Amino acid sequence: MNAYQVHGTIKTIAGIVQEQAGHLVGSKRQVLRGLQRQVLGAAQKRVGDCQEAARRTIGQSRGFHL
Repeated sequence: MNAYQVHGTIKTIAGIVQEQAGHLVGSKRQVLRGLQRQVLGAAQKRVGDCQEAARRTIGQSRGFHL
C-alpha cells in the first residue's frame, strides 16, 4: 500500500463523515462538499492502485518483486 492509497481512503472516509454531518444539520453545502471529498479520495486511491500495479508489473518483468 502506498501513500496515495492511504490518503485516498482517509479522504473518502472523511467525505462520508462530512456528508452525514451535512444531512444531520440540514446543510446542503456540507453534503455536497462531503460528496466532493469522497470523489477526490476515490480518484486519489485509484492513482495509488495504478502505481502499485505498475510497480508489480515492472518488478515481474525484471525478474524480481518490489
